[in-house]
This record gives sequence, C-alpha cells and structure tokens, in this order.
Amino acid sequence: MKKYLSAALISALIFGSLSPCVLKASADAIEKGVVSVSTSANAELPPDVVEINIAVQTEDSKSLQKATEENKQISDKVYSKLSSMIDKNNGDYIKTANFNASPIYSYKNDKKSLIKYEVSNNVIVHTKSVKDAGKMIDEAIALGATNINNISFSVSSYDKQCNDLLLVAAKKAYTRAGILASSAGNSLNGIKSINGSCNTSGSTVPQYRMLAKNMNSMDSVVESAVAGSSIQAGVIKLMANVNASYFVK
Repeated sequence: MKKYLSAALISALIFGSLSPCVLKASADAIEKGVVSVSTSANAELPPDVVEINIAVQTEDSKSLQKATEENKQISDKVYSKLSSMIDKNNGDYIKTANFNASPIYSYKNDKKSLIKYEVSNNVIVHTKSVKDAGKMIDEAIALGATNINNISFSVSSYDKQCNDLLLVAAKKAYTRAGILASSAGNSLNGIKSINGSCNTSGSTVPQYRMLAKNMNSMDSVVESAVAGSSIQAGVIKLMANVNASYFVK
C-alpha cells in the first residue's frame, strides 16, 4: 500500500495534478500520534497594592443644588485628606468617579411625587501603602463618606510572577507528556500546540457599608465602629494553567 501511494504521488507530481483522494491518503499515511496534557502551578503572594472605592452620598428634600454643594464639600475634604496619605512618587494616585445627581420620586395612584434629591460621588484611592488601608477608611468616614463600596488587593509584580509560574507549569506539562508517551512505548517528537493563562483569587474584600456620623442618629454606635477599622489583606492566590499537545513517535 505504501509503495502504491508513493508511486501515485510521484505520478501526480510529474503530470502536474494531484487528486483530493490522493492528498487525503498521503496525509493519513504520515499523520503522527498526539498526547495532550493540562498542568498548573500556583503560589500565594502577599499583596502590595490596595484600591479602595469610597462613596459620598448626600441628599436634600427640596434642593438639588444644596445636595450637590454638600457632596462637593465632603468629597473635597476626603480627596484632600487621602491625597496627603499616599505617595504619588511611588505610583499612588487618587481620583473621583461615577458622579450622579438625580431626583427620587414615589408613585401612588398614577401620581408622581418628589421625595428628595440625591447626589453620589466616588473617591478611588490606589496605593502601595497597604498597611494604611484601615486608617484611610477611618479618615474618609470621619469626614462624611457614607459607603466603602469595594476594597481590592493586588500584586504589582503580577506579570513577572505569572511568567515564572507559566514556566513551571510548562515544564511539568512536558515531563508529564513524556511519561504518558513512554508508558505507551513512544517518545515525544515536537510540540503541536500550547497555551497558558494566569488567574488570581482572594484579592477582594466583599462590599460593606459604613454610615457617617451625620447620616443618622446612631452617633455613638457609628463612631465606635469607625474608630479603628481592621483591614486584613491576606494573600493573593496566583495560578498558572497550561494546556499542551505533543506529537509522539
């Protein structure tokens, strides 16, 4: 059969034509076996970056302008205070985002009634001073911030750590593929395909809400809760995954 295929191929090349059936037969004749593996490598890393999303929400029953002015005053104070607590020379920054001002209505018997005007704004802090996250939250709440929408921890050397773990996972993939091929009496004969990716877990603190003292009558309770926020960064779990296929002979 092999001699027949070779002769057919030679004849086809000589006469300048190669039929689809001959191409299919020749491809089947030289197709190699393949072994596929999936491996991973992981590491637990201490976070060195924290991003805090702080919300300022104000309201007024009659005037949108008053609600907006109050929001601006509080936001400016929070922004100014937190700016003094970060190191911009070390890549830290602070910004405002998601400003929203809108009337709040109630609906009854197809009638719309104005309840209040509500204004919200977010102050976002990105800093490598992870140990000061609790202090920053305390200061923001003391100045009138109403919610801590999110606290997210990360690793500044993510790309390097990911690359290092991908190398480990890729070596494990090659070794494992070699073991599988050897168990079947074969050996690896080049790579067919390989892909890898990294992902993290354990880097985000769930959303929680803290009411500023001027937002309700529970001053003593709120003041006690804000007196010393304990924020634990924990660890970032970084995992690299590799999927690879190798030819065998």
